[in-house]
Amino acid sequence: MNRLEGVRNIVDKILMEQLDLEERRCGYVHLYGVSTICGLLALKRGLEVEICSVAGMLHDIWSYKAGYSVDHGKLGSIEARKILNEINCFSEEEIDIICSSIFSHSNKQNIDDAYCEILKDADVLQHYLYNTNLSINENEKDRLNILFKELGLNL
Repeated sequence: MNRLEGVRNIVDKILMEQLDLEERRCGYVHLYGVSTICGLLALKRGLEVEICSVAGMLHDIWSYKAGYSVDHGKLGSIEARKILNEINCFSEEEIDIICSSIFSHSNKQNIDDAYCEILKDADVLQHYLYNTNLSINENEKDRLNILFKELGLNL
């Protein structure tokens, strides 16, 4: 089994249970977008693409499953661990990396390990790329500027 596709199938099922069609659409766009950007940044930074992509797919799963985002990093890491343990194809070390990234992704001001940073950067970049005409969240602006420099782009 392709592990990333297995996770995507589970995420798709969770999103299909979301009755609010706009929220469902946002879930697909955001989770798949962050996952793809995580993979790109992992390639650039020499980290495990599949692990980063899985973290991207699951990072906001609690928000879309429960319908609210209070403590979604913490609660999402718990939900992600449950999902990953159920599909039983990731090592404990891989699960710890994924769940740690999810747990800390909302705190964009802190600098954490390389895997956590990829998820934070991908989350910020997907928010920006969704609609570049929208204003940039002040908490995300510095991170986005640094990321753009890394990628050789101008903000």
